[in-house]
Amino acid sequence: MKPTVGRIVHYMNLGDADGRFPPETQAAIITGVHWGSNIGEPEESRYDVDLHIFYRTGQFDMLKVPFSRTAKRGHWTWPPP
Repeated sequence: MKPTVGRIVHYMNLGDADGRFPPETQAAIITGVHWGSNIGEPEESRYDVDLHIFYRTGQFDMLKVPFSRTAKRGHWTWPPP
C-alpha cells in the first residue's frame, strides 16, 4: 500500500538509553511523503514519511521516518487489521 498524507500509522519510538522507558508504539498521522532509495523493495519501503506523532503526554513531529513491516525502533508501520 502506498503511504499518503492523512493516513494513520504506527510509529515505534526509540525509548531511552538506560532502559527506564522501553520503546512503545505510538499513533501517528502522515504529514509528508518522500521518495526513498529502496528501489525493488515492497512499495511502502520505497518511501520515507513525515509524521505527527501522538504521545500520551504530548505531540511530536518527525521528518523522513523509514518504513518497517514489523514494529522496529525509529520506524513506521501500518496498524494491524
